[in-house]
Amino acid sequence: PSLMKPETVELILSHIQKKWHISNQIEMTLEANPTSIEIDKFQAFKSAGVNRVSVGVQALKDEDLKFLGRAHSAQEARRAIEIAQSVFDRSSFDLMYARPGQTVSGWIHELQDALNIMAGHVSLYQLTIESGTPFFTSYARGEFTIPDSDLAADLYEATQDVMGASGRPAYEISNHAKPGEESRHNLSYWMYQDYAGIGPGAHGRLTLGGIKYATRAHRAPDIWLGRVNEQGHGAHPFEPISREGRFAEALMMGLRLTQGVELGRLTEEGGRPWQDKIPTDKITSLVEEGLILRPNTHLQATQKGRACLNAVLSYLL
Repeated sequence: PSLMKPETVELILSHIQKKWHISNQIEMTLEANPTSIEIDKFQAFKSAGVNRVSVGVQALKDEDLKFLGRAHSAQEARRAIEIAQSVFDRSSFDLMYARPGQTVSGWIHELQDALNIMAGHVSLYQLTIESGTPFFTSYARGEFTIPDSDLAADLYEATQDVMGASGRPAYEISNHAKPGEESRHNLSYWMYQDYAGIGPGAHGRLTLGGIKYATRAHRAPDIWLGRVNEQGHGAHPFEPISREGRFAEALMMGLRLTQGVELGRLTEEGGRPWQDKIPTDKITSLVEEGLILRPNTHLQATQKGRACLNAVLSYLL
């Protein structure tokens, strides 16, 4: 998004304000890469209405940035973070771990280095190899290896320890913040609130007339733009989500949060009591394994449970 002209951002935000009732506390986040062509525009973006920036750093080691295919250096990343914090009151950056050759001690050292330049929020993602990407082809050829599941789990635990001690505990599996600095935008996903996906390839969830719809825009920018010019939007037809689908999505999103998912919300989305969809014996089993907490008002995964959340969700669903 930061490749846009600031004037374009200003026009978009101005149009949004004409179409929606906007809170004075609204969060306007722009994602940016740490290249000079983008960070030189930070002040102009702020004047356009942006009040928070998220910088895509990925790593603070040049050799790892090269492996990840990033165009910036570690020094450029540090400069971008410094400038972002001087321009915006709220900012974030992201790092990736479980990279090839990474050790627990090396990651802890990198995290402690990052803490010296960190503000109130940081996103820390585990590297995964997705099918259909150049990484997947190289990985399949044996050109590199990534940490096995045991080492990846140790890296996750080390992340929780270092960040918790820094006063930025996890509020979601991959996101850490000082109290009050959580990303309001991302919380809307995890709390299964509505969100409008507008640009090419964007997905959304909208509740209209009591029905929740999955929305998606055409992925190809040129086709998307042509449809906008022809019909006012580039969206595919909206697809209604079944009650079973709504229940599953709310559960999958909500259990990523340390606060868990509200049981009343599961009942609301599923259209019937949540206990009808999750047998009591499954809850008991997961509690005994130390993977979830016994539900009161919320169903919560423990830190151990969040580390293997895909397996927990598969069992529950």
